[in-house]
Amino acid sequence: MERESMEFDVVIVGAGPAGLSAACRFMQMANEQEQELTVCVVEKGSEVGAHILSGAVVESRALDELFPDWKERGAPLNTAVTDDELYLLKDNEKATKLPNAFIPKTMHNHGNYIVSLGNLTRWLGEQAEQLGVEIFPGFAASEVLFNDDGSVKGIATGDMGVAEDGSEKDGYMPGMELHAKYTLFAEGCRGHLGKQLYQTFGLDKDADAQHYGIGIKELWDIDPAKHKPGLVLHGSGWPLEGGTSGGFFLYHAENNQVVAGLIVDLNYANPYVSPFDEFQRLKHHPVLKQYLEGGKRVSYGARAIAKGGFNALPEMTFPGGLVIGCNAGTLNFAKIKGTHTAMKSGMIAAESVFEALKAGCTGGKQLESFNTAFKASWLHDELYRSRNFGPAMHKFGPYLGGAFNFIDQNIFGGKLPITLRDNHEDYAQMRLAKEFTPIDYPKPDGVLSFDKLTSVFLSNTNHEENQPCHLALKDSSVPLAKNLPLYAEPAQRYCPAGVYEVVEDEAGETSFQINSQNCVHCKTCDIKDPSQNITWVTPEGGGGPNYPNM
Repeated sequence: MERESMEFDVVIVGAGPAGLSAACRFMQMANEQEQELTVCVVEKGSEVGAHILSGAVVESRALDELFPDWKERGAPLNTAVTDDELYLLKDNEKATKLPNAFIPKTMHNHGNYIVSLGNLTRWLGEQAEQLGVEIFPGFAASEVLFNDDGSVKGIATGDMGVAEDGSEKDGYMPGMELHAKYTLFAEGCRGHLGKQLYQTFGLDKDADAQHYGIGIKELWDIDPAKHKPGLVLHGSGWPLEGGTSGGFFLYHAENNQVVAGLIVDLNYANPYVSPFDEFQRLKHHPVLKQYLEGGKRVSYGARAIAKGGFNALPEMTFPGGLVIGCNAGTLNFAKIKGTHTAMKSGMIAAESVFEALKAGCTGGKQLESFNTAFKASWLHDELYRSRNFGPAMHKFGPYLGGAFNFIDQNIFGGKLPITLRDNHEDYAQMRLAKEFTPIDYPKPDGVLSFDKLTSVFLSNTNHEENQPCHLALKDSSVPLAKNLPLYAEPAQRYCPAGVYEVVEDEAGETSFQINSQNCVHCKTCDIKDPSQNITWVTPEGGGGPNYPNM
C-alpha cells in the first residue's frame, strides 16, 4: 500500500520542550507578520508529555522570552525554590552537608522552579495549538526522507498493525509521509533519527565524544508534616563507588509530593553495576529516608541524558533541517538543567527557519544563519562557560574535579583560558567482568526499595505485543558469544526496566531474552552496550511509558 503524503512548511519531530518551543516561536512570528505558514509536530507518545521525564528544576529564562506572560497564562511553575542543600554521602549512614559558599555558582537554584516537566510540556502543547500548530500524538517518526540532492525532505511515520514476523495484521495502516521545507529533529537524548543524521552528514566529526548518564526518577506522596515546598537537595558519593560517578536529587514539589532520583554516569567500568539497584539502596540513606519514610511511591521512570555539553555539540544544521535540544546535547550539566537550553535552541532554530522562508527560500538549504544566531546567543555563552565541568569531574574525580569547578565557575566565571577534553566513548570504558567481583545488592523491602517489574508497572508502560521488536541486534550471537563471557552480559543490569535477560531452560540451554514490552525508552542499551550491538528504533506509535506528573 502506497503511503499518502502531506505538505508543511515545517515538520518537527518530538513534542518536548525544544520541539514545542520551536513550533510556538515560529507561529508567533508567522502570526505577527501575517504569513500563512504551516507547522506540524509528530510525537511518538500517546499524548503530549507521555514520554517526558526530568528532575526537574527549571530556569525560566527561555520561557520568559517565549511567553513573557506565562504566569497569567497558567504555566505550571508553581513551586519556587526556597532552599538549596548539597551533600556528600560518605557511607550508608554518614553525610557531610557542604556550605553554600563552597558550591559552584551553577548549582545555585535561587529564582528557579520545581516543576513536572511533563505538565509544563502539556501546557506548551496547548499554547502551540492555540497559535495554529498541528500536533499529532501517537505517531512515531520512523524514517528520514531525502530529496534527490541528498537534502532532507521530511519524515515518514511508522506503519501501524505490523506483526512480529513482518506480516500485516487486520487493521494495518501504512505510515504517512510528512514533507517540509525544513524538518527539525527534537527527539530528545540519543534520538533514533538524529543518530542516523549524525552519521549521514557527519555532524559530530569535529566534536568531542558525547557523554551520557542514566537518570532514574520516582515520584512520592509524602507525610505532609515532612513536606517542605521549594527545598532542593543534591548530592554525590555513596552508594556509587570504585570509579562509578553520578549524583542524586530530591526535590519538594507541590501537593505534598517529592521527586527523588539518581543520575549514574554511563562511563562506568564495572559491568556488575546496576544503576537501578544503586538508586534503590540510595533511598535508605538517612538524608533521603527522612522524607520518604511513611510515604508512598506513585510513579517511576528512567531516561538517558546527554551531558557532554559544549565540547560535544555537533554541527546542528544540515541541508533541509536541524537537530535541536537534547538531540544535539544542549543540556548544561554544570547546572544539571536542560529545559531552558533546549527551549532556547528551538527558538533560535524557529527564527532562522522563519527568516529563510520569509526571504523566499523553498527549503533544502543549510541554514548558516542558525549558527550565526546561536553563537551570538546567551545559550552559546552559557554552554561555553560550563565546557570544563564534566571533563574535570571525569579526569580528576569528585574532590579535585569539584575544586577545579569551584575555581572555574565562581572565580573565573567559566572563562579559564584552558579547555579540558574527554574523548573516551562511554561504552568503551567498560572493563572485563573477571576484573571485578559481582555486587551483592540488598533485596528490596517493598517500602523504600522495589524491584524492576513493580517499578515498570508504575511507569504505565505498554506496547502492542505482536509487533516487530524495536530493540534490534546487529548480530544475535553477540550477547551469549561475546558479552556474556567477557562482561557477564551487562544489559541485564544497565537496563532499568528488566528488558534483557539471560535465561536457562530445563535442558540447561541458555538464551538471550528481550522483553521489549517493558521498555521505557531510556536508550541506555543503545549507548552502553560494550559491543555496540543494540540499536533502539522507534516502536509502533503510542507505545512506551505514559508518565503522569513526571
